[in-house]
Amino acid sequence: MTSQHGFHATITAQPGKGANLVALLLSAPSLTNDDCLVFLVARSAGNPDLVFVTEGWVSKEAHARFFAGDIAQAYVARFAPLVAGESTYVDAVPVGGKAILA
Repeated sequence: MTSQHGFHATITAQPGKGANLVALLLSAPSLTNDDCLVFLVARSAGNPDLVFVTEGWVSKEAHARFFAGDIAQAYVARFAPLVAGESTYVDAVPVGGKAILA
């Protein structure tokens, strides 16, 4: 399966809440969804409250369908209080590479 829809998000956590945001992202319900092919979380080395997420989905429709569901909406409700301001999203469809995770 290949990604047909994806994005790269830059998210700023509330001051001092970067670790909490990373922990929540690493427990995202997307990780267990077969339509989510890539879910990568990264953190700025210079600013621990700056977090990056890259996602790749089989389709835009699959992504929308998943996030319209109750599980995803409950997750978003937990996510929102940790975020400061507006996140930025850039259209990015993952096409390959390598991930080494600790």
